[in-house]
Amino acid sequence: MSIRERLSGNEAAATAMKQINPDVVAAFPITPSTEIPQYFSTFVANGTVDTEFVAVESEHSAMSACIGAEAAGSRAMTATSANGLSLMWEMIYIASSLRLPIVLSLVNRAVSGPLNIHCDHSDAMGVRDAGWIMLFSETNQEAYDNTLMAHRIAEHENVMLPLMVCQDGFITSHAIENIELVEDEKVKEFVGTYQPKHYLLNSKEPIAVGPLDLQSYLFEHKAQQSIAMKNAKQVILDVAKDFEKMTGRSYGLFEEYKLEDAEIAIICMNSTAGTTKFVVDNLRDKGIQAGLLKIRVFRPFPADEIAKALSGIKAMAILDRADSLNACGGALFQDVTSAMYVNNIHVPAVNYIYGIGGRDTKTDDIESVYTDLLEIIKTNKIDSPYRYLGLRKEGEN
Repeated sequence: MSIRERLSGNEAAATAMKQINPDVVAAFPITPSTEIPQYFSTFVANGTVDTEFVAVESEHSAMSACIGAEAAGSRAMTATSANGLSLMWEMIYIASSLRLPIVLSLVNRAVSGPLNIHCDHSDAMGVRDAGWIMLFSETNQEAYDNTLMAHRIAEHENVMLPLMVCQDGFITSHAIENIELVEDEKVKEFVGTYQPKHYLLNSKEPIAVGPLDLQSYLFEHKAQQSIAMKNAKQVILDVAKDFEKMTGRSYGLFEEYKLEDAEIAIICMNSTAGTTKFVVDNLRDKGIQAGLLKIRVFRPFPADEIAKALSGIKAMAILDRADSLNACGGALFQDVTSAMYVNNIHVPAVNYIYGIGGRDTKTDDIESVYTDLLEIIKTNKIDSPYRYLGLRKEGEN
């Protein structure tokens, strides 16, 4: 029987970490993720967990400590945001290249500069090609559930890649919601014990970690990472099935909300999906066939599955909470449109950059996107596929 609670997203992530009871947690504070290691440190101090908590001098050191712990054969976790993830950048790539299944809670925040502590996805998008599995969370419940599933996915023998669980800074990280927790013993049984095949402290198999890797082998090792990322897709689904048996909560690679007969659809990630669902419901009451596709798994990107899900749509809008600054759309837009093209499915598509630096995205903003999509269907014309949503016009306060 589940335990009903009221927790913020940060508390939910810390509670999941407590129930997992990792061997090592190394962390350095940065808003808005600071509360996660702060809450977890109290579990260490009062003896609820027997984790070795390492308070390091920087985020670079936090990821370095996690790499050392995982390489030695321990289960390691950490949390960060924005510039903290940027400072980890070197070690982020090293963690994935060494095939170390570290789990990181990423509370999404704008990367400076200028300095901003509020939500957008520029931190996650900055490392989207670093070889980490990336799960996005609409709600506090999803942040908790994704964290419980994370180690089962990352540590699978056909995967062995690090994984980050993303949630929106302040929007979910500090907002209190009703949540259903799994009993500690069930979590312990579900997550299991980490039993790596190769690790530094195994005296029966001396190995080197992080050796020089030149022309003779690096190409093959990168191809192996790519294969592992492809393998992760099925592992994510398999773990989700086991999770559903335990909790009754179902997860896929993405969520289709009233998409089966939709003519127009929005594709987005994290908390904006909740706002969009509300708008979809209102539009449906008016007889407008609107739908939503919410991305849960961003890496590996479920290209073929997304293309199939969107094949019946007449027009779609992809919402990016980070600008790639490339003059041709955001990262999610490029991935979705690439998926459609490769699968030979043509659906008129527009991209909206939105919510930068924590800018509120309200229901009327989302409704305006659906209105634009109806106009595209009516006129069969797209003036510009690259747009901004909620951007102040010149002269506005």
